[in-house]
Amino acid sequence: MNLDHVFVCGNPALDFAATLRARRTVRFEMFVTPDRLNAWYVESGLVDAVSPGQEADVEQARAVREAVYGLITARRLGEEYDGAALTVVNNAARKPPAVPQLTPSGRWTQATPEEALSMVARHAVELLSGPDVPLLKECGNPECTRTYIDRSRGMRRQWCGMESCGNKIKAAAYRARKKTTPVD
Repeated sequence: MNLDHVFVCGNPALDFAATLRARRTVRFEMFVTPDRLNAWYVESGLVDAVSPGQEADVEQARAVREAVYGLITARRLGEEYDGAALTVVNNAARKPPAVPQLTPSGRWTQATPEEALSMVARHAVELLSGPDVPLLKECGNPECTRTYIDRSRGMRRQWCGMESCGNKIKAAAYRARKKTTPVD
């Protein structure tokens, strides 16, 4: 399984929720170490650097991630929010976020793992209380459990991303058609 972090969902909170991949089948965990978690924070563009984390930071991030995923899924399906998930996300969002600084070379944001997690939780709060809620869709690949924001014309987008899922599904469909097409 690919260990690269993927950012195709259109919002950091959605990409964060997608770091437990293939939830309905093999369940592949991306946050296996504090370093992998911190790499996600930096690669996502939320921060430029994160101070070294502990195993407890990974456990906290996973808890927030699962709460975010639950809230996103409930909102997408028009269901009620789980109270415990709301508490987890709101508690994380209540913590101080990382503060960007101006340096001679531009903006620089140094964070602790807790500050970076607060930023993710705040993105979730903004997303789930904002105008993009009707645009939330789950990837059409049955193996994938990513939710993304569909900004395509006519909301016709079917996959979280062509690279990650769309090409696989289209290639499989093509191969299936080729097998059933009679050869003259």
